[in-house]
Amino acid sequence: MAVVALFSSVAQVASGSSVPGFAPASTSWTSPQRGFVLGYSRCAGSGWCPRLLGTDDAGVHWRALGAPPMSLPDNHNHVRLVAAGGTDLYVTDGTDIVATRDGGRRWFPVQLPGAAAQRYVAKIVEHGGRSFVLVTGHSGDTETTTVHSGPAGSPVLQPLPGFSVQGGITYGDLAVRGGLQIVLDADYRTEFYWTSHDGVRFTTAPAPCPEGSTASLGGVRDGQVLALCSSSPGSPQPGSSQRKLYRAPRLGETFRATAEAPTVGITQAFDAATADSATVAAEGGGDGFLHRTTDGGRTWRTTVLSERGVGLWDLDFPDGATGVVVDGLPDAESGSAVYRTTDGGRTWAPLALA
Repeated sequence: MAVVALFSSVAQVASGSSVPGFAPASTSWTSPQRGFVLGYSRCAGSGWCPRLLGTDDAGVHWRALGAPPMSLPDNHNHVRLVAAGGTDLYVTDGTDIVATRDGGRRWFPVQLPGAAAQRYVAKIVEHGGRSFVLVTGHSGDTETTTVHSGPAGSPVLQPLPGFSVQGGITYGDLAVRGGLQIVLDADYRTEFYWTSHDGVRFTTAPAPCPEGSTASLGGVRDGQVLALCSSSPGSPQPGSSQRKLYRAPRLGETFRATAEAPTVGITQAFDAATADSATVAAEGGGDGFLHRTTDGGRTWRTTVLSERGVGLWDLDFPDGATGVVVDGLPDAESGSAVYRTTDGGRTWAPLALA
């Protein structure tokens, strides 16, 4: 992908007005007040044009930023936005990555040497002044999931030696809240797990999940390390996943399971708001579900978010009270929306992008 630079003046979007035809694709927040929403609207001719909005007052006002040169993919991949800092942003369509270090005034491509041509960029984070990208590549019947890394802001991220797993189905996750965590899994049988405080020196540790499940990392909250362990999709029945919340008293120590979580829906995302409060986003039967615990996984309550049934993305809690999630896709028949909670996930409402 050629180097692309976009320059855009920053314009205020007045409260009470709307961005014509704007449909959100992804959202990312660095605090409850400061957030970004990437979306698309119909171009003057045909197709979809990217739009990027930012807020510093929890969405009361929005400003238009220089949009990334990232088309809405025909394969309906989720286009993901990651805010690593106030002006440091990444956008990926699952294959390519573009980044900005100046809030959208200039975007540049990020190369992944050694990554397969058929690949899916699953996660991007920054920690200790370094970028980390989780990539799953496909070659015939074999998948390989790797971690690429380099100095934050670098246009080239190299494979991180020793951080790779291969199998028929591979996956993994990254988390940076409270310390960097990396987990890689293969075929629901093999799981490797590392922690780091500086992003340079890594320590192997007991894997979060037992054999037969895979980990979604929730970061560290109030000293507790949280992970969700989910079975393969469709177990115990179509449209469901078995899952439990696992907790460790600190990074590098053994995880312990809590009670079973609701099985309805296929796990889409997971995040923890506090050491005791965590939420699972799941899709099944045409509905989007948010399963929430407030007692460390002993009991759960389920909210049916909507009937879009396309996907729930970017579930994140910047603090213990405020959370966001994107429901749907811009080009889906049912559209898309950003939902927000200010009570730790008890209630959710669409966020006005105005």
